Amino acid sequence: MMATRAPNRNGPETPYTARREALATYFDSTAKKAWIDLTSDAKVSGIRATVRAGRDEMRGTLLNWLPRDLRRISVLDAGCGTGALAVAAAYRGAEVTGVDVAGGLVEVARERTPGFIGHGRIHWRSGDMLDPALGSFEHVVAMDSLIHYSPADLVDAVAELGQRATRSILFTFAPHTRLLGAMHTAGKFFPKSDRSPAIVPVSETELRARLGALSDWKIGRTHRVSSGFYTSQALELMKRG
Repeated sequence: MMATRAPNRNGPETPYTARREALATYFDSTAKKAWIDLTSDAKVSGIRATVRAGRDEMRGTLLNWLPRDLRRISVLDAGCGTGALAVAAAYRGAEVTGVDVAGGLVEVARERTPGFIGHGRIHWRSGDMLDPALGSFEHVVAMDSLIHYSPADLVDAVAELGQRATRSILFTFAPHTRLLGAMHTAGKFFPKSDRSPAIVPVSETELRARLGALSDWKIGRTHRVSSGFYTSQALELMKRG
């Protein structure tokens, strides 16, 4: 299955590209300072502390699903933000490309990169995680970078990533719960100027059905993390032999 809703950055506007540009603007302006604090050791509010703890658990889950020894293994951190997952993978020896549409966060990631990361290497990139120019990878990880898209656009993006992944795709989605559904509905009543890009709750049943159309991939492990205001579910896709 080929992606049909996620053309390159210079192509015509689609729901995917419109949301992608909204995310770039939001994370490079309105949310940049909050995101820098959230992904550091800075003191944050109780609510944000639960989000930080949830993200830490989710990052650990995805890293545990990768091979323990990542030496000479290529990994794409699709939506790398400020770079914590990319750095952790590089410490285990991976050749990591970290890409994010928010160039300001990529600069933070570059500044935070330790001077010594063992056998690993990191290449930081600003731009679209679906850009074919990034190359091919053995493993692709998209932690909380697809949670703002409709189920159709999410699966199309996964399919596009699958064209350049040879072993696994690990990604997260926002599972449809009563709380997330209510928050998503309530957010539609705020003026557009006051909204952050909405998280789109996705039915796991619908998502699995759509993923079933990806003939080269099979569904593996799944794990849900709920920590205060953070709810996200990881899903593993494995390349069919």
